[in-house]
Amino acid sequence: MANWDKIASRGSVNDRRSNRNMLAIGGGGLSLTGLAVILFLNYLGGGEITDVFSQLGSSAQTSSYEDTSVYEGADSYEVFASTVLGSNNDAWSEIFARENKVYTAPTLVLFRDITESSCGNASSEVGPHYCPLDSTIYLDETFFEALQSRFGAGSADVSQAYVIAHEVGHHVQNELGILEDTLEQAQSKPENAAALSIKQELQADCFAGMWAHSIRDKNIFGPNEIQEAVDAAAAVGDDRIQEKTSGRINPETWTHGSSADRIAAFNTGYSTGNMESCGSLN
Repeated sequence: MANWDKIASRGSVNDRRSNRNMLAIGGGGLSLTGLAVILFLNYLGGGEITDVFSQLGSSAQTSSYEDTSVYEGADSYEVFASTVLGSNNDAWSEIFARENKVYTAPTLVLFRDITESSCGNASSEVGPHYCPLDSTIYLDETFFEALQSRFGAGSADVSQAYVIAHEVGHHVQNELGILEDTLEQAQSKPENAAALSIKQELQADCFAGMWAHSIRDKNIFGPNEIQEAVDAAAAVGDDRIQEKTSGRINPETWTHGSSADRIAAFNTGYSTGNMESCGSLN
């Protein structure tokens, strides 16, 4: 267990887990730019909101008789998610400030089963994802149970922190206009859409590594704990998922990158802490 109590900052977490099976009201109206980004994400995902982890979904089932009152108040998982998000906000606020830019922090929604976002329904099957229309990360923590049972990774706290940091990476892309630029490139050359998706996901992995770099000298990670994040990155490589789910690997259908690519991207950000090292999507 990492020493998260060394981090004083807290991010904005909206805990909807006690509202299981009830759709929450989403954010404001859709802008044309935001809607276009979502259409691109839908295209890459074959008709559904897609992200690095949506390929897996959550196989964990929640009992209809579950006592949801246990989620009322700030429980340990909500504090953990808020702390990881807060440390990401600290890192990116500083990075943006060096470039004379202002970083606007995202919100993280915790839910179970299903909730509603400005990008449509967020469900356990979709998996953790970022919605650029409301600048919000949606996370059903039961996803990590599925990641552990199916791929042998995800139960450790640093693995879960990596997932949150990756989604913050997509928020950073949105803040910098990268998501919109990627859409424009995909529209002009549709044959490059899959390759652009892989670059986008690997850049988010690299950004997650930059977050880890920002706290690596603060005695937060114990010996070898960063390996938990590396293992999670490997577990969600396209090749690993295809091999586990179908027994076949088909690089032509990849949209997120191989396990080796994902590990390399995270390690690049972790070792350098440098945004330029994460590359561009041009």
